Amino acid sequence: MRLTDYTDYALRTLIYVAVHPDELVTIQRIADAFDIPKNHLIKIVQQLGQDGFLHTVRGRAGGITLGRPAAQINLGDVVRATEPDFRMVECFHGEHNHCVITRVCGLRGVLRTALQAYFDVLNGYTLEDLVDKPAAVNRALGESMTLPMPRSVKRKAG
Repeated sequence: MRLTDYTDYALRTLIYVAVHPDELVTIQRIADAFDIPKNHLIKIVQQLGQDGFLHTVRGRAGGITLGRPAAQINLGDVVRATEPDFRMVECFHGEHNHCVITRVCGLRGVLRTALQAYFDVLNGYTLEDLVDKPAAVNRALGESMTLPMPRSVKRKAG
């Protein structure tokens, strides 16, 4: 099984936004970080926003943030939302199945079980599981991570 580039880019987008939780992230920044065409990312971000995975803010100072906490973004849900088709073989195609051995073949059952196991694994993980080391992700992206100043520490004017 192979995921489409669309799903791959969607997952990378979510990871990028998740490791920048206190910022509005631009599509251009994500495109630059992963060397992905911006026009392609625009479509992906639009869908992720419609599906509630991202929150988009329009305008000059706009950008994107997570639509809900990373712990509530299930990977199985993201993959199901972004992949166009899980009909692995012809016998999964219902009315368009012309395979003559479908009624006596066990392949469909085996592949359905495998697909269910695949989603069972994905359903066991959230976006939070992928970004438990945000500083390491940022280093891999060539970005330094600036942490917000604790509220109890005040800067001296000077």
